Amino acid sequence: QVQLVESGGGLVQAGGSLRLSCAASGFIFSINTMGWYRQAPGKQRELVATITSLDWTNYADSVKGRFTISRDNAKNTVYLQMNSLKPDDTAVYYCNTNRIVAGNRMGYWGQGTQVTVSS
Repeated sequence: QVQLVESGGGLVQAGGSLRLSCAASGFIFSINTMGWYRQAPGKQRELVATITSLDWTNYADSVKGRFTISRDNAKNTVYLQMNSLKPDDTAVYYCNTNRIVAGNRMGYWGQGTQVTVSS
């Protein structure tokens, strides 16, 4: 079955950096678009960044120029390098992918990793 396991979260001061990793299994990683989302307390889950099988990337305006999404198909892993972190980046970060199963689009999520940025 599809599994997404995030790691790399933690507590960091404003201006610092973290790199999140998401190890994937149970599907053909290299052909899937992968994404990072986040959810802050009391807020809806929001898109952070996506990367396609051709390495095309897309970012939320709030993280452009600070975050970089990348993938290593040999390791079935997607990364999120986060620089110049701000307190507003505090959230649980989730890895995501989607598949078509029996004609239906199915979304898959990891368990999330907490990122806390102190001011």
